[in-house]
Amino acid sequence: MTLTRLSRQKPPSLFITVRFLTRHLSTSKLRDHYSFQPPPSLSLDPQKSKSNPNSHKKQKPKYRPPSSLDQIKPIYSDLPFDFRFSYTESSPTVRPIGLREPKYSPFGPGRLDREWTGVCAPAVDPKVKSLEGTEDPNLEAKRKLLRGRIQGAPLTEAERKFLVEKCQRNRNKRQINLGRDGLTHNMLNDIHNHWKFAEAVRIKCLGVPTVDMKNVCKQLEDKTFGKIIQRHGGTLILYRGRNYNRKKRPVIPLMLWKPQEPVYPRLIKTTIDGLSIEETKEMRKRGLAVPALTKLAKNGYYGSLVPMVRDAFVVSELVRIDCTGFERSDYKKIGCKLRDLVPCILVTFEKEQIVVWRGQDYKPPEDGHFFTDREFFDDPGCDMERSDE
Repeated sequence: MTLTRLSRQKPPSLFITVRFLTRHLSTSKLRDHYSFQPPPSLSLDPQKSKSNPNSHKKQKPKYRPPSSLDQIKPIYSDLPFDFRFSYTESSPTVRPIGLREPKYSPFGPGRLDREWTGVCAPAVDPKVKSLEGTEDPNLEAKRKLLRGRIQGAPLTEAERKFLVEKCQRNRNKRQINLGRDGLTHNMLNDIHNHWKFAEAVRIKCLGVPTVDMKNVCKQLEDKTFGKIIQRHGGTLILYRGRNYNRKKRPVIPLMLWKPQEPVYPRLIKTTIDGLSIEETKEMRKRGLAVPALTKLAKNGYYGSLVPMVRDAFVVSELVRIDCTGFERSDYKKIGCKLRDLVPCILVTFEKEQIVVWRGQDYKPPEDGHFFTDREFFDDPGCDMERSDE
C-alpha cells in the first residue's frame, strides 16, 4: 500500500527544483573562499568606471557616400564644338519635331557649364533654350587652327610606316571599337586615354556607321584633332600629332547615361511623291517580291553597300536589301543613309527589308568618286594634300 501511494504522487515541479538549488547555493560559503570582482568595463556602476582619456578628442565623422545633391562645381570645357551623344549618327542639319522626355542633361545636374537642349550642348550660347540654331562658323576655323597647331609638320613615309606597323594586331592588342552608336562623346575620352601610351591608336568600325565611312573619318579627325594615317576597310589608325601634349589634353566631360532620342519626321510616307495611293501599294508589293541584292550580316562592315545599290539601279528600278535579325532602329538608319548617299526614295521597311526606288528621273552620278575601301597613304604628296584640305 505504501509503495502504491508513493508511485501515485506527482513528481516535484521544475520551478521547485530550481528554487531549492538557488537557495542552497546562496547560503554556500564558496563565495567567501573564491571571491570574484568584475572588471570596471563590466561594472554596472557608472561611478566606479574610469573616465575615457580620449573623451575630449573630436570624433571622426562617419563616412557618407557622395550624392548628386551635393554642390558640384560645373566642368568648363573649351572644346570648339557642340557636345552630342553621337557625332556620326546625328546631324545638326536634321531638326527634330519634338522630345520624348524633358530636357534633362545626360552629364548630370549642374556638372556642365553648357545648357542641354535635348539634342546637344551648344558651345556658342551656354544658355540656349531652343532646339533650333546653327553652329557658329568661327568654331570651324578655330578647330582647324587648333588641329594644325597640334599636328605640326606632316609625317614622312618612313615615320608613317613605323607607326602603322606598331599598331598592327600581331604587335599591339590595344583597340577601340566603334559600334552601332558611331563616334560617341565618351569615345573621345577613350582615344585620349590611349594616346597617353602610344602615338597612334587602332579603331575598329563595324555596324551602321560603316555605310558612310567618309563621314566617320571626317568626324574622327575633326573632334579629336588627330589624323588618320591608314584605313583598311573598317580599321583605322589615328595619329595624335607631333605637338600633342598629354598633360594639356582637352577637358572632356563624360556623359553619365545615354540621352533619349528626340522625335524625327517619318521616313516612309503614305504616298510616294508623284504616285497615287494604288501605285504606291503596288510598288511596295513588287519591291518585296524582287530578289534581294544582298543580305547584310549583323554588326558587319557595309562600306560597299552604296556602290552596290548605285550599280543595281542601272538595270532595276527597285532594290531590296535583306536585314533579317536587325534591330528596327538599325535598318532605319541604314535606309536613311542610303536615301542621302545614293540618292534614292525609301519605299518600305516591312518584314525586316529595305526597299528603295531610284525615282522617275534617275541619273547615275557622273563623278563616280567613292571613298576607296583601302587607303595606305604611301605617297607623301598625298599626305600634304590631305593636310592642306
